[in-house]
Amino acid sequence: MSLFGSLYIGVSGLQTSQNALNTTAHNMSNIDTVGYTRQQVQQGTRIYKTLSTSATAISYQQTGFGVSYTQVKQVRDDFLDRAYRRESGRSAFYEVSTSAFDEVYNLFQELDGEAFADSISNLWKAVEDLARDPGNAVGQGVFVQRCSEFVTRSQAVYKGLKEYQDNLNNQVKRQVDTINAYGKRIAELNAEIQKIEGGKVEKANDLRDERNLLIDELSSMANIECRTNADGNIIIKLEGKDFVKSDSANEICLYTDADTGFYTPYWKHLAKKDAGGKVTEEGIKGAELFNLDQTISTGMNTDIGSLKSILMARGDHRATHDDLDYSNPDKYNREISQSIIMNVQAEFDQLINAITMGINKVFEDAANAAGNYPDSTYMRDANGNPYQIFNTMSGGTTGKDFTVENIIINGELKQAPSLLGFIKEDGKVDQETADRLQAIFKEENLTLNPNVKTKLDFVNYYDNLISQVATSGNVSKEICTNQELTVDNIAAAREQIVGTSSDEEMSNMVMFQNAYNASSRYINVISEMMEHIINTLGR
Repeated sequence: MSLFGSLYIGVSGLQTSQNALNTTAHNMSNIDTVGYTRQQVQQGTRIYKTLSTSATAISYQQTGFGVSYTQVKQVRDDFLDRAYRRESGRSAFYEVSTSAFDEVYNLFQELDGEAFADSISNLWKAVEDLARDPGNAVGQGVFVQRCSEFVTRSQAVYKGLKEYQDNLNNQVKRQVDTINAYGKRIAELNAEIQKIEGGKVEKANDLRDERNLLIDELSSMANIECRTNADGNIIIKLEGKDFVKSDSANEICLYTDADTGFYTPYWKHLAKKDAGGKVTEEGIKGAELFNLDQTISTGMNTDIGSLKSILMARGDHRATHDDLDYSNPDKYNREISQSIIMNVQAEFDQLINAITMGINKVFEDAANAAGNYPDSTYMRDANGNPYQIFNTMSGGTTGKDFTVENIIINGELKQAPSLLGFIKEDGKVDQETADRLQAIFKEENLTLNPNVKTKLDFVNYYDNLISQVATSGNVSKEICTNQELTVDNIAAAREQIVGTSSDEEMSNMVMFQNAYNASSRYINVISEMMEHIINTLGR
């Protein structure tokens, strides 16, 4: 090999060491950059060249051509990436449910500075006081007032549950918009990365970092599957359906329920349109983003993604006691039980329905026992109808009609509670009716839902409802805490690989600097040899 060939070997060392130093500096500069992946220089020896195979030669004349700077690659572990994304999605799922339980619990315990339990306690105390002296006009007035307060506070609680449903519904739209934006950007990055790396010369590592960060964020919202095709493009399935292709992404749309305003996410490319070109409720069947009828199971990976958890917590309508179909427990389990808000709405409404209907029944029975109108006017209004403490806005009279939002206080009795009287037509105090009113609060006739067998009275029903929310919330919180630990452990393991260590990079810098110096000294030696030959020949 000529001296010029030897000089080339030294230059290759200089160039490679310089590039390695630049990569090291790039790593150190981005040590605090979110989503940055440590980069590593890959080096390789240039192939040997055989200069002579003459039999007279002492040996084959072979020589190397120095070091080859092949590429700068990202240091990542696909297994840890998949594990992190799966477990972070599962963690996000339980974070939403835990937050929902906390929201409901706080709503019951503290509303405008006063717990709802107080309204039940106050109503019960008013019933007890009335039973001690039924003919007392003051006691009658307090009783009607407590009934009114009970309705007002129950409606405030139910309104709070509805508002939280609406809040969750707004979150659905925001997350779907975000998912679509992420999908579009990932597809764009695929195209940009392919354009840069298509020449097989350089790696678009910083664009890959942006893409990986978006995929991490996406994995917290829904269950995703990623693979890399031959061109280096990321292909993503979301909830088992094609989402991001090479350079495009399928859009997720929202169907809006006309009655509730609730959103249902669906795949635009899978939905069917009617004759007028409009997507209807019937048209999105089979195109829904999620199958919410699935059993939630870690083993089946059906507990992944915040968006799914939001939809489940929200439910698909405003639930009432009618949804607690005791004749069809499967329907309850399929449609109501998995929704935190709907389950509580239905159970809470059942309590309100039972109390209001129970009190009305006591007064209706008292009026009927006294005799038919017009022979008897006891506990009856001017039209001869039995007095009802509670009426409905719609004018309905059946149990189905008495829902939290539909109940109102009898305006006539609210203005003049003494109309109840509790004095029979024979002038005797109606202690029997007062005792019966007290008794219905102690009767154990209610169960929380079709899956519960324990019968409860009014007060214990509410206590058990709150206890159910608290217990379920604690279970969810425990799962969430354990899941966070799992994610933290995986993230720490992943960070050890993708993260930049200042100590390691400083060590690399010294190593590459020494290599640079060695190549530089080698070039100086070759330069001196060339100078010696030139000077010698020049003489």
